[in-house]
Amino acid sequence: MKTHFIAIGGSAMHNLAIALKDKGYQVTGSDDAIFEPSKSRLEKRGILPAELGWFPEKLTSDIDAVILGMHAHADNPELAKAKELGLKIYSYPEFLYEQSKEKTRVVIGGSHGKTTITSMILHVLNFHQKDIDYMVGAQLEGFDCMVKITEDNDFMILEGDEYLSSPIDLRSKFLLYQPNIALVSGIAWDHINVFKTFDDYVEQFRKFVASITPGGVLVYNEEDEEVVKVVQSAENYFRKIPYKTPDYEIVDGIVNLKTDMGDIPLSVFGKHNLLNMEGARFICSQLGIMEEEFYEAIMSFKGASKRLEKVERQDGGLLYKDFAHAPSKVKATVSAFAEQFSKTETFGFLELHTYSSLNPVFLEQYDHAMDGLDNAVVFYSEDALKIKRMDPISPELIKEKFKNENLKVFTNAEDLQQYWETLDKSKGAFVMMSSGNFGGLDLTK
Repeated sequence: MKTHFIAIGGSAMHNLAIALKDKGYQVTGSDDAIFEPSKSRLEKRGILPAELGWFPEKLTSDIDAVILGMHAHADNPELAKAKELGLKIYSYPEFLYEQSKEKTRVVIGGSHGKTTITSMILHVLNFHQKDIDYMVGAQLEGFDCMVKITEDNDFMILEGDEYLSSPIDLRSKFLLYQPNIALVSGIAWDHINVFKTFDDYVEQFRKFVASITPGGVLVYNEEDEEVVKVVQSAENYFRKIPYKTPDYEIVDGIVNLKTDMGDIPLSVFGKHNLLNMEGARFICSQLGIMEEEFYEAIMSFKGASKRLEKVERQDGGLLYKDFAHAPSKVKATVSAFAEQFSKTETFGFLELHTYSSLNPVFLEQYDHAMDGLDNAVVFYSEDALKIKRMDPISPELIKEKFKNENLKVFTNAEDLQQYWETLDKSKGAFVMMSSGNFGGLDLTK
C-alpha cells in the first residue's frame, strides 16, 4: 500500500509513518518543519522528506491513502491536490481506526493521566511478553516506535486525545475509535481555543462514553465529580468499573503500595500516579493480566517521558521535568512533589506558553496551583504573546490569578537565566513544568 503523509512531523505522525514503513507500506510525506528526534528517526528509515515545504506534484493517482495531520492547514496545497485527484484522505485517528476495526480497541481518555496510564499498561504487557498493537503519545523506555500495527494481534490500545482530528475533520480524535474497552481518568477544561465553554469540553466526553460499543466496558475515576456525572448520564449499555486512589505510604523516600499481597515498592511517586496505576490495573485485568502479575511488573515502571522524569545533573542535584502545563496537571504534579520532598526545600518552575495558559479568562483555573512549594516561579515570554497576537499580561495579573503573593514572575528568558544561576541546585528539590524549554534554560549543568 502506498501512503502519503501531509504534515509528517510531530511524535504521533512520525511514529505512524515509521510503523507503516516497518509493516511494508511505501511511505512518503511532507512538512514545513521537522524537529528532533523525529528528524533523525525518519532519516534512519529512509522516509525523511528531501526538503521542507509543500509539493503538490508528490500527489499522484497511484497513492492509496493520504493521512492528514493537525499541523497542516485547511488550504494546504497538497491537500487541495489530493482532493482534486479524488484520493482517500484520512485523519490520523481515522486511519488508526481503519487499521484496528477488526480488533478489540482499548481507548484511554481523560484530560490528564492518559499518557501515563497507557504507558503503564504497555510496560506491564511488555514485561510479561504479551504482544499488542498500540499508539501512545510519549516515548517509553524499552520501546523503539510508539505506534505498532500488525495483522495478527487481537487488541489495540490507543491513547484517546480529545483534540481535533484534522483541519477538515473537527471531531475530537477519540470519537473516531469506537472503543470496546474505555477508560476516563478525569475531566478538567482544556483546549479553550477550540472548546469555548466548559460544557462544550465536557460534551466531548459524553460523546466518547456514548461511542463505547454495546456491551463494552468503561473503567473510570470515581474520585472525579465530572467523570461520575458523565458516566451517570450515559444512556448506552456498557459495564462500569470505578477506581480510586489505593492506600500507600512513603518510607525513606520510597512509595509503598498497600496490597493484599503485602507492600509493593514503586519507582514512581505522587498520588496522581497511584490513581493512574489503579486505572491501568483494571484495564490490564480486562486483557488477561492477573493482579500479582500486574504488581510484579509495575514495580519497575519508571514513568513516561517528561512525566516527573528525573534529569541527571552534573552536580547530582534533585531535578525533575514534567510536561504539566494545564492547571489540573500542574496541581497534581505540585502536590506529588511537595509530598515526596516534604523534608527538603522545594522549587517549582512553570512556563506558560500555550494559547490556553496565556488567556486571561482561562488563567482563573490556576488558582493556588503552585501552593505547597517553598519557592514558586512562573515564566512566560512577552514575545510569545506577540506571536500569538494576544494582549500583554502583567506579572501582577499572574500573581492575582494564581492567588499566590510569594510567586516570582519572569517575562523574559535573560532574567530567568540570571535567577536560575543564583540557585544552588545541589541543595533542595526542583521541578520544571512545561511543554516548552524555559527560553533555552540548560537543566543539566
